[in-house]
Amino acid sequence: MALSYKARRRWSLFMLLVALPVYIVLMVFVISLFDRPPFWVELLIYVGSGVIWAFPLKAVFKGVGQADPDGPQDPLA
Repeated sequence: MALSYKARRRWSLFMLLVALPVYIVLMVFVISLFDRPPFWVELLIYVGSGVIWAFPLKAVFKGVGQADPDGPQDPLA
């Protein structure tokens, strides 16, 4: 079942304001449990964890910045 435009907007706002900061804190905590790796390994971990969160949420964010496809087509109407 596909999410409506309004539901995707709400979920994307929730993800950016609540879930993403929680994910960041969680990742910093998990990484701090281990000894500090070499710089390039640490860089790969942070870049990877900074990008990987977006892949499962791609469907939620897709088209959110565009006009509502179910709304009025003429912005002056």
